[in-house]
Amino acid sequence: MKEDLRLYLRLLRYVKPYWPRVVLALIAMLSVSGLTALLAFLVKPVLDDVFFAKNLRMLYVLAPLVIILYVAQGVLSFVHQYQMNYAGLHAVSRIREQLFDHLQRQPLAFFDEQATGVLMGRVLYDVMVLQESIARVVTSLLGDSFTLVALTAVIFYRQWQLALMAVAFIPLVAFFTMRYGRRLRALSGEGQKTMSRLGTLLYENFTGQRIVKAFVREDFEQDRFFQASQEYMRLRLKLLIIRGLSSPMAQALGALGLAGVIIYGGYQVIQGDFTPGTFFSFLAALLLLYGPVKGISNAQNAIQEGLAAAQRVFYFLDINPQSAEPSQARILPPLSREIVYQGVSFTYGDATVLENINLVIRKGELVALVGPSGAGKTTLLNLLPRFYEVTQGAILIDGQDITEVTPTSLRDQIGLVTQQTILFHDTVRFNVAYGRLGASEAEILEALKTAHAYDFVCALPQGLDTVIGDQGVRLSGGERQRLAIARAILKNPPILLLDEATSSLDSESEQEVQQALDRLIQGRSTLVIAHRLSTVRNANRLVVMDAGRIVETGTHEELFRQGGLYRRLYELQFAAETAAG
Repeated sequence: MKEDLRLYLRLLRYVKPYWPRVVLALIAMLSVSGLTALLAFLVKPVLDDVFFAKNLRMLYVLAPLVIILYVAQGVLSFVHQYQMNYAGLHAVSRIREQLFDHLQRQPLAFFDEQATGVLMGRVLYDVMVLQESIARVVTSLLGDSFTLVALTAVIFYRQWQLALMAVAFIPLVAFFTMRYGRRLRALSGEGQKTMSRLGTLLYENFTGQRIVKAFVREDFEQDRFFQASQEYMRLRLKLLIIRGLSSPMAQALGALGLAGVIIYGGYQVIQGDFTPGTFFSFLAALLLLYGPVKGISNAQNAIQEGLAAAQRVFYFLDINPQSAEPSQARILPPLSREIVYQGVSFTYGDATVLENINLVIRKGELVALVGPSGAGKTTLLNLLPRFYEVTQGAILIDGQDITEVTPTSLRDQIGLVTQQTILFHDTVRFNVAYGRLGASEAEILEALKTAHAYDFVCALPQGLDTVIGDQGVRLSGGERQRLAIARAILKNPPILLLDEATSSLDSESEQEVQQALDRLIQGRSTLVIAHRLSTVRNANRLVVMDAGRIVETGTHEELFRQGGLYRRLYELQFAAETAAG
């Protein structure tokens, strides 16, 4: 119970900025509750004064009054609903935006551990459930509670003996509502997990269609999705059964009280103990009273689903980014001297990926990382922009520990081109300008020329405004890579990281991309991982890695003469290329 209260108080904090609208909605809601009770109260004079006493004056007064009250009730109900939904929608938008922003601040390791579909489910589906829950807690729960209190006052005022008989079953209704609510909350949590599973399957299927079709796995994928969809349907059916049962249970218990009221009240009217108007005024209030009871029951169901969603959303909001900035983080000045890896080690889980790395990259120097697969080369690159955090040791830029500077000022100085080209489902202009938002068209075109991409972009149907598809699917591999290089050129960073940027290209495309890379590298401090050793022979230094350690360092000629790991790798690759040629 305390946990539920804590969750709702936390949710309501998002509504706080819109308190004037909430207050207006509450006033309107209280007025609607009062008018509902007043309409029930008016049943007595309508029956006794008009129908039995035949008072024409009361007829002319009461008839227009009822119309006015119903119109006023309708207007106030609209005001209440609109203002509460306005506040609820804005509050939920704030939660969704805060959640998205918070996820953006997480390190790459976080995304390595989380399924994309799960994260999408939190931002989209779970937050949508919260919207209904926030609206229900005030609109239904509070509104119906006020109406319940007002109508209860009417029935006790009219006949307290009958009122006691009528409300005797309300505790039973509350008991069943709470019992069903707990089960509903558990099923809702399971349903949200299954919905996340569906989202993951959809994302993987749509983005992996080439593999699905290449391995003829359409039927297999259909079966996987069908099973998850059927599981979600079964859970939703269970939810519908519980929701459906809660109202009939409340109505059945209410009917027992109503039957007792009719029998006892009818007997009292026949005996002349009170007038038909009094009895029917009481009965009208009683019938109206069961509506709020049903509303509270339904609201309780929605609230339980909302609390399950809130737990899942706040779980992610409460995860502190591992790379959070220190309170006194400084702005990193532009690189002027060197980058130093000082005794750097890195572990991922229980596995040691890097161990005691010592490396210096001077300003303007091209350093190539080579070695067998799994040697730790990519991890060494990823530590510099703090995609992952160093486990031991430190990385220094001009003597400044990068953990003591703002990530923004650090990453502003780094350009990245990887083997896996990340492009957005948007125009060429958008993808290149992503390197420096606000760049002019002339600057974008100049970056494309430097990246040897100008000619093919001009040949596209809409030039810069051509939409290139998801991950640039409408372009060739070489064209996609040159757009990524143009993006890095436009950013114009002093530090450049190249992670096997040409390994997946054919010889002709590789040559074009390599020319673009050669222009990009000029004057920058560059760390490059190369699949083909022949492309980095002219590097200032070659750093040979094996099993997370640096085992050799030197120029191509020096390492070749040493006859160590580098020479073996070079000769194996040369022999393979000769055989292939």
